[in-house]
Amino acid sequence: MNGAKSLLQDLDDAIARGTDESRTRALWHATDLLITGRYVDDEISMFGEVIGRLADEIEMEARAQLSELMAACDHAPLNVIEKLALDDEIEVAGPVLRDSTRLDEKVLVESAMTKGQSHLLAISQRKSIGEAVTDVLVKRGDQEVVTSVAKNEGARFSGSGLLHMVRRAEGDSILAEQIGLRKDVPRHVFQQLISKASEDVRRRLETERPEMMAQIQSSVTDVTGDLQSKFGPSSRSYFVAKRVVTTQYRQGNLNQDSIANYARQHRFDEVQIGLSLLSALPVDVIERALMDRNREMLLVLCKALAFSWDTTMSLLFLGAKDHLITARELHDNERDFGRLKVETSRSILKFYQSRKNSAGADAAAGRQPELQVH
Repeated sequence: MNGAKSLLQDLDDAIARGTDESRTRALWHATDLLITGRYVDDEISMFGEVIGRLADEIEMEARAQLSELMAACDHAPLNVIEKLALDDEIEVAGPVLRDSTRLDEKVLVESAMTKGQSHLLAISQRKSIGEAVTDVLVKRGDQEVVTSVAKNEGARFSGSGLLHMVRRAEGDSILAEQIGLRKDVPRHVFQQLISKASEDVRRRLETERPEMMAQIQSSVTDVTGDLQSKFGPSSRSYFVAKRVVTTQYRQGNLNQDSIANYARQHRFDEVQIGLSLLSALPVDVIERALMDRNREMLLVLCKALAFSWDTTMSLLFLGAKDHLITARELHDNERDFGRLKVETSRSILKFYQSRKNSAGADAAAGRQPELQVH
């Protein structure tokens, strides 16, 4: 403690003499004592007062050197670390923004919100980055920053942050691939990503993430035909329903209200035919969406068609076993439906449609189709 107290006198002497040399000498003396010693919080705070006051008086080159030392110090004074992190000069701010474990999220967000791209790039290279920080990086950062944070395995993203990155990845194959390689990307975000990705990126992701591609494929098609219509597409009632609904569609009268009415009357054939026409998806894909215990595809479909929650709920009940859904499941579905964005869901729908078109080409070439159109 005596060493720390003596520094206050050194500080007074340095300022009184008013030379850069004396101030710099006092700064390095205090820094050396801090780094090499062990101190309690009150003593570290005293060092912070000394070093902070001196840091205000030194040139940029010396502040940059101080930043390098403080970034590697696991007990660096918080006031000094924050001052360095918010310095306008990247040579000064960079080391602590990249490496200091003493920076809290609030300061990182402030730096990301107010400083330039070089500061954002330094933050994107931290070993660990929280959601509040990455949200700012993906919105304010340039291409280099966003690609850097996408590569960072220690970065954590909110749902909105991931979707914002996917939007930015359109036309940017490097960013699209980096997002697709992340293990924390949920399936619905991965679906949107590949629906907009180039063929080269899609092929590379099929090689690198076969498990994700397999999950998506299983949600688009069921080649075993286990979910054939409960009424059977060859039945008379099915063809009557198809004729009626198709006529309604051609006359421009098939809409959300029509689907909701059919659902409430438990008219399954009319619903699946109507949804097939409105979404340009095969009937068997619609059937799977209605009947599958995983309701994600149905929620995406309804959001893409801009259906209300009431209509969506009617469709959920229609496809549920015995038309019954628990209150908890219904609440979870409503929450998930509310989180979906129309734009995102329509991108996923386009991907489903592209798989349908691909299947048609396969069938024409004599190969097993991926999607079966009734």
